[in-house]
Formats: sequence, structure tokens, C-alpha cells
Amino acid sequence: QVQLVESGGGLVQAGGSLRLSCAASGRTFSSYVMGWFRQAPGKEREFVAAMSRSGSSTDYADSVKGRFTISRDNAKNTVYLQMNSLKPEDTAVYYCGAERDYGLGYRRRDVYDYWGQGTQVTVSS
Repeated sequence: QVQLVESGGGLVQAGGSLRLSCAASGRTFSSYVMGWFRQAPGKEREFVAAMSRSGSSTDYADSVKGRFTISRDNAKNTVYLQMNSLKPEDTAVYYCGAERDYGLGYRRRDVYDYWGQGTQVTVSS
């Protein structure tokens, strides 16, 4: 069992930055692919970014590429999402997820085994 707790959300003006953190419980953090997803009101949860178990591979949604950076610290059981040049359309609840690496890619919600409770990000124009 893995428990995930996100933090770092908040209200920021367009063009600003935030860094989200997701702390994981358990001793097997490095065994999981870690991903970030987001869900805006009235929309489905969508993929944002993910990182392989070792951190050697990343994947980003086109909408955030060049603005967001995912990283992980396996010693601290934590994954981060640095968000720069934020836009109002980035407003959503952000969730981190953990996947046992089934080799099906990082973008599918259904391959993630565990989810956090989410953290709200609001970008004002």
C-alpha cells in the first residue's frame, strides 16, 4: 500500500510559478513510475507529466512542455512538479499517481495504482 499526499497548490497570477510536492509513504517508492494529472471543473482528469522509476525518462503533455518540470527524490520518497509561466487554463486540481510500471506508457489513468487527494492550483488572469 502506498499513500500519496500532495502539497504546494495555491493562487497565483498568470506568468507566476508554483512547485507541487507529492510525498509517498512506504519503502518502495523507487519501484513506481510517478505521474501528475490534473482535473478542471467539468472536465476529465488529464495527464500532465510523468517520470520513470530511476528518473532517467520523462513524458509531458504538449500543453505544459517547456513550462513544467517533473523531478523526483527517491531518498525522500517525493516527486515534484515545478510549474512556470502559469496560465489561467492551468487552473485545476492536481493529483499525483503511482504506477508499478506495467510497460503501458505513462499517460493512461487506469494504469496508476495509487492516487493522492489532490491540491488546488488557481491561476488568475
